Amino acid sequence: MSDTESDTDSTLRAILSDVLGLSPDRVAAFDAATGLFGDLPELDSMAVAGLLTEIEDRLDVVIEDDEVDGELLESYGNLLAFLEGKVAEKA
Repeated sequence: MSDTESDTDSTLRAILSDVLGLSPDRVAAFDAATGLFGDLPELDSMAVAGLLTEIEDRLDVVIEDDEVDGELLESYGNLLAFLEGKVAEKA
């Protein structure tokens, strides 16, 4: 299974669609370089908390406050790589 087809990838895409109200087609077009915070008007500082909470719930991971920084939410690739690491830690 390639990274683009991983469970974490598909779950993250569903979360972004659900929480931010983005169309599934738009989210499906995201690649590793797609900008998130600062590039998606839907992902503002208020939406970050809801997004992270939903990620924790759906992926059954804990994201510590000190792990959340600008780089984490800079791009889809950064966020996906971080979450795949989190999921692997609990496996």
